[in-house]
Amino acid sequence: MKSHTYYDVLGVSRDATLEEITNAKNALAKVYHPDANAHKDIDTTAFMQEILEAYQVLSDPEKRKAYNHDTFGETAPRVFRTFKVGPDDDSKDESSSFVTYWNAASRLNETLRRSMRLMEKESQKKSISHRFFRKIGNKNAEIPDEYRSRQIAKLSMEAVQYITTLKMAGIPMQYWHSDAMNWVLVRWGQKQDTDYHILFSRYAAYVEKNKSSSEKLKLRSYNRQFHNNLKKLLSYSLEA
Repeated sequence: MKSHTYYDVLGVSRDATLEEITNAKNALAKVYHPDANAHKDIDTTAFMQEILEAYQVLSDPEKRKAYNHDTFGETAPRVFRTFKVGPDDDSKDESSSFVTYWNAASRLNETLRRSMRLMEKESQKKSISHRFFRKIGNKNAEIPDEYRSRQIAKLSMEAVQYITTLKMAGIPMQYWHSDAMNWVLVRWGQKQDTDYHILFSRYAAYVEKNKSSSEKLKLRSYNRQFHNNLKKLLSYSLEA
């Protein structure tokens, strides 16, 4: 069996759906496209080509079947999932590629953004409701929004899954933002047998040496806000 496969390149499991494969390819292309890295004096052409090659094979059922046979020795057609599942439901052969953790961080950040928008709307609605009921003499009455509450609770559960993936990978929370994850992803892509923990240490040194004081302050402020928002989301189900 090959130690580095197309599944590793895209950071998906061997039973990933076409949608998951396509989403992984699109997300990685945004980071690895040579035009996006030209100003960083980094050539990502080789890994971009590898991403496209992996997608070309895994997105085609016949090519994927032949690839699995040649790579893993599969003689019977593999039954691919036709629905999405969370990280805890993935098969045991889930890739340990850094792309897996990069995907988890990206999804966590998107989950947090969505939940904050919902919480803000919920807070605004409650505020309006309180003002309305004060006018009619009922200070304690509230208008519940059960659908929005269920959505936030669902996002909280999703966040726990992504957090678990990142913690099990040993990636500290201060590196879960896109600047750090993208920086490490690009360099890991250039030499994929590199320990990504070492790359995070190099990222910290890079920030200290190359970021301005205002940029460092912005990163620290973002991390504080991220931590506070995450704490708020995770405690939501207990308060709801």
